[in-house]
Amino acid sequence: TSEGKSGTAAITVIVVPVASVTVSPASASIAISGTRQLSAVTKDSAGNTLTGRVVTWGSSNPAVAIVDAAGLVTGVIAGSATITPTSEGKSGTASITVTSGTGAPDPTLPVLLNTAYTAPTGATITVPAGGDFQAALDNAQPGDQILLAEGATFVGPFTLPVKAGNGWIVIRSSTADANLPAEGQRMKPSYAAVLPKIVSPDVGPAIQTALGAHHYRFLGVEITTTEPSLNYGLVLFGDGGAAQNSLALVAHDLILDRTYIHGNATVSLKRCVSLNSAASAVIDSYLSECHATGQDAQAICGWNGPGPFKIVNNYLEGSGENVMFGGADPAITNLIPSDIEIRRNYFFKPLAWRASGTWSVKNLLELKLGRRVLIQGNIFENSWANAQTGFAIVMWSADETGPTTWAQTADVWVRENIIRHAGSGLQLTDKGTFPALPVQRVRFDNNLWQDISTSWGGDGRLFQIASNTGQLTAIKFYHQTGFADNTLITIVSGVTQQFEFANNIVNHGQYGIHADNASEKTALDLYMPGYIFAGNAVIGGTAARYPNGNFFPADLNAVGFVNAAGGDHHLAASSPYKNQGTDGTDPGADITAILTWTNGVDQ
Repeated sequence: TSEGKSGTAAITVIVVPVASVTVSPASASIAISGTRQLSAVTKDSAGNTLTGRVVTWGSSNPAVAIVDAAGLVTGVIAGSATITPTSEGKSGTASITVTSGTGAPDPTLPVLLNTAYTAPTGATITVPAGGDFQAALDNAQPGDQILLAEGATFVGPFTLPVKAGNGWIVIRSSTADANLPAEGQRMKPSYAAVLPKIVSPDVGPAIQTALGAHHYRFLGVEITTTEPSLNYGLVLFGDGGAAQNSLALVAHDLILDRTYIHGNATVSLKRCVSLNSAASAVIDSYLSECHATGQDAQAICGWNGPGPFKIVNNYLEGSGENVMFGGADPAITNLIPSDIEIRRNYFFKPLAWRASGTWSVKNLLELKLGRRVLIQGNIFENSWANAQTGFAIVMWSADETGPTTWAQTADVWVRENIIRHAGSGLQLTDKGTFPALPVQRVRFDNNLWQDISTSWGGDGRLFQIASNTGQLTAIKFYHQTGFADNTLITIVSGVTQQFEFANNIVNHGQYGIHADNASEKTALDLYMPGYIFAGNAVIGGTAARYPNGNFFPADLNAVGFVNAAGGDHHLAASSPYKNQGTDGTDPGADITAILTWTNGVDQ
């Protein structure tokens, strides 16, 4: 406009169309439940970046990976998917691979000890009733057998001396083989009449080893005490104190085979068997009335022997811990009991102990110090709040008084077990108060957890996890079937690295996944970074509160068990969760495998 006169020009603003969409990164790998943020850039035909354009996102395979409106991808199950951002009809792509793990290594399995019986080839030394058993031990040579008169009593203590050579000395009942359980069959108290009885008359052991003693096998004997008040241990394999301060002094190659080792209903017996030795086994035996007041008592305990250890097909009663490794500082520098096989045992606390309240009860199995441990095919039954809060299984790294800075529990595999009737299930803690190495590489597969309940006086927690140092690492739970009435996972403290929880059937309970300041997915995000939580059927849970890729049956009936009320937790063919695990199998425990492994264990 000039001096009142105007002209016009028609201007058309053209929106430059999107010619291409590029995605960054163009490919990525994430774990199940893991996330990855993608970004999309729109450009014109000249390659100039365009801003403010609407982009929509999609996944070629939402069963494997989903993507939200902002391009955040979440892994659901293992597999591949193409993520596509689209703007104005133009698209880009990113290839996503969802892996089945966090990259956490599995535990290293133990070296297993061979305990097959070899018949003696040397002399036979017969010890009649009233005979000198210690003299027989002193005179025996490798390859010999010592026959103790059946039904006779031999009052100790007896010491197993050091011998030259590697042949076994067998100490057994004089009764015929036909009168004893066959190899691989468990001893029972009903055989007592044909067993020689080796007795401690006081606070000390019935059987102990000289430093470095080796190659002794007990078969078909009874070991007990007549001490009226407190006995500190019936069988001492190796020395738990300062006298055994080097590996060269460790007793080794020692076997308790089809033995009956016990206290009685009134005496405090701190320990039935101490395994502070190497290459030692307790097999097919019956250990009972191992209990004490005001202190821990165990059926079996070890802390100052390197292993390997074999604990297979035994009945085990212990008021404090039925079995424990750790609990005292080893006198041998850098020693950790290792290569421990714990299979097909019946861990049991009699309910009469709960009714009387006499004995100090803690848990069924505790690992404070152990490496390369296989726990398979056992039944763990009855643990209630008393001297502790009633957990069935406790694992941590414990330097008891300060000097054992190398203490660690690591490489533990727990599978095909039944854990039932306990105040809580598992307590897993990285370490205790004193310096120690944190727990690492623990895996649970195919375990059935039944009646984990506040009715046992505990907190009703299925799994409790504490990582005080933030270094609890490589913790995996796969194919668990578990029912606790309070919490599914209680997170006490700290960050757990490489946490995987997949293909389980578990009860949400009252609080689900619980930390002091967060629950469910928020708690996992805070305390289990990079976690996997997928393929689980969480009974009574709410989908909005959990990670994607899980199932939420309303109640036990909705799961589709064959007969949950009758204790059959196989999934029925009609179950909506049949073959819906991330690995294509049924979520929950492989009940058939568990029943095979535990068949006859509680008999």
